Amino acid sequence: MKALTYHRYGTPDVLSWSDVDQPIPGPHDVLVRVRAASLNQADLFMLTGTPRIARLAFGLRRPRATILGRDVAGTVEAAGAQVTRFRPGDEVFGEVEQRGFAEYVTAPAAHLAAKPAGVSFADAATLPVAATTALQSARLAGLGPDRTVLINGASGGVGTFAVQIARTLGATVTAVCSTRNAGLARELGAREVIDYTRDDLTGRYDAVIDLAGSRPLAEMRRLLTPRGVYVASTGTGGPLLGPAPRLLGVVLGGSRLRVLTSRRDVDDLTLLAGMVERGEVTPVVERTYPMAEAAAALWRLRDEHARGKIVLSP
Repeated sequence: MKALTYHRYGTPDVLSWSDVDQPIPGPHDVLVRVRAASLNQADLFMLTGTPRIARLAFGLRRPRATILGRDVAGTVEAAGAQVTRFRPGDEVFGEVEQRGFAEYVTAPAAHLAAKPAGVSFADAATLPVAATTALQSARLAGLGPDRTVLINGASGGVGTFAVQIARTLGATVTAVCSTRNAGLARELGAREVIDYTRDDLTGRYDAVIDLAGSRPLAEMRRLLTPRGVYVASTGTGGPLLGPAPRLLGVVLGGSRLRVLTSRRDVDDLTLLAGMVERGEVTPVVERTYPMAEAAAALWRLRDEHARGKIVLSP
């Protein structure tokens, strides 16, 4: 089969569309023919091996996992002897342990959800990391009717889901994004938009969901109401430690400052797919690339700050 491989850390130019052995499912696994996959910022971190502290997990000198990709949607081709949830022909989606940018991938059946017939493969492939992160951020922030929320980084892969989920939960949304994305943020459900290229962050909010991590914590804290909650999902940082120092500051900042550690959850995937099927949430797909051209897609993600998600198709 074909897969997008890399054997050293670097820019997207180190990637190659190569012939590799087709994986064999274990007794609790399924073999999935990949119909669509989507990019995440984490793919860039894995590709470049940054921040360098992460190489303790990725591989010190070279990557241990030589195929990128966590978000996939596809068709079950074969099931392990102990699998009862799925059978060949079932349409599934979920987050895998890398190796998703390929024609086939294996994954534990417990990590996958059934794809509804009314949701396309491309849309399903956008949900596992980004939409799950957005949903779990909204829960941690306690969003609901009569709650106000500021979403910093509202036009990215997670942010476009966060705006829609917050709106669906009944919250009043203020989105922070650039000039070119202000109209998109309003279309997705933001009541107000702050253009960070020309305006200061102002107001008081019951919750702040920070998906950019680009502003000082003291500034973000001043945006909270007396009982407001700040949720950090990421942060900027240096090449060695990355966002770790900032996130440590959040942890030590008191009970109203919280770090989201997004986790794989099949029930959340099922909930999100239902929201897409009912039209409550619409994945924003900026562009779809053939998987063999994933290097160009990753360059775009790195250099042009894609609006919403970028999808790969085998």
